[in-house]
Order: sequence, then C-alpha cells, then structure tokens
Amino acid sequence: MHRRTLLALLATLPFASFARAAAKPFDPAAFAAAQKSGKPVLVVAYAEWCPTCRKQEPAIESLLKTPEFANFQWFKVDFDLEEEVLKSFRVTKQSTLIVFRGDKEVARSTGQTRTEAIAELLRKAL
Repeated sequence: MHRRTLLALLATLPFASFARAAAKPFDPAAFAAAQKSGKPVLVVAYAEWCPTCRKQEPAIESLLKTPEFANFQWFKVDFDLEEEVLKSFRVTKQSTLIVFRGDKEVARSTGQTRTEAIAELLRKAL
C-alpha cells in the first residue's frame, strides 16, 4: 500500500473522538469559549483523594469516546484548589457533575457513578 493511501485511510479512523475524551483543567476563558461554541459542556468537581470521583472518571471517559457524546467539552475543577470556581458553580461537594447546553445549566448530579445514569445526565445537553 502506498504511503499516501495509508495516511488517507488513517485520517478517516475515529482517533479524534478518543482524544476528546480527556478532561481539560478548568480555565474560565476556555469554558466561556466552549459555551459560546454551542457544544455541550461537562464540568466535574474532582478531588484526587475521592473514591467516588475515581469511579466516575472511567465512566465519563468511556461515554465521551462514543459518537453520541463525542462533541462534549469536559472540564475538571480541582475541589481542593479552586474554591472560587466551585463557589461560582454553587458546588459544595466533590464528585459533582454539571452539564451545560450553551450558557444554560441543564443538569447536575453529585456522587453518581453508574455509567447509564451519567449517560442520561449527559443526554440532557444534546
């Protein structure tokens, strides 16, 4: 197979959706841009020491790799370090998931680890 043909074939594979599954650290400008883009946005209040957060992460990663949720932008807010950001989102507990469609919050959950329940939460922004 020629190199160009191989490269063209590889370009059609869904690698991009896998790259999108990674969370971005919360950045106000990036969050505002994501909201303006019209894409659905997920904000997660995460703590490294939180067992619930550690259970949520693989479920979220696997969901955001699927075609249904591939357009989501995902931001993590460090529960221990970003107190002002948490206040702005009215978050009082780690493992809180907040879903936005544009600039409107459409769903919120705290402590949910079941993949299907998280999927239902995400669907509210589609």
